[in-house]
Amino acid sequence: MTINVKAAAVTVGLLWGVLGMFQTGVGNLLFVGYGQAFLDVMASVYPGYAATPTVGQVIIGALYGLLDGAIVGAAFAWLYNAIAPRLSG
Repeated sequence: MTINVKAAAVTVGLLWGVLGMFQTGVGNLLFVGYGQAFLDVMASVYPGYAATPTVGQVIIGALYGLLDGAIVGAAFAWLYNAIAPRLSG
C-alpha cells in the first residue's frame, strides 16, 4: 500500500493551516489570550508572523500553516512510501 503524496500534502496542509493556525488565530481574536502561548511559539518559527490578534496576522499564520503542513504531509507520505516496501514481509 502506498500513500498518495499530493493528497497527503493537501490534507495535512489544510489540517494544520485551518484547524491549527487559522482556528487558533480566530479564537485569539475573539477571546483575549486564547492560544497565546501556542501562537508565540509559532511566531518564533515562522518569520514575519507576529502572534498579535489582528486579521492580517491570522491570515499570515494560516498561510504559513498551509505551506508548512503541505511540506510535512508530502515528506511523511514520501518517506512512508520509501520505507514500507522494505519492511513488509
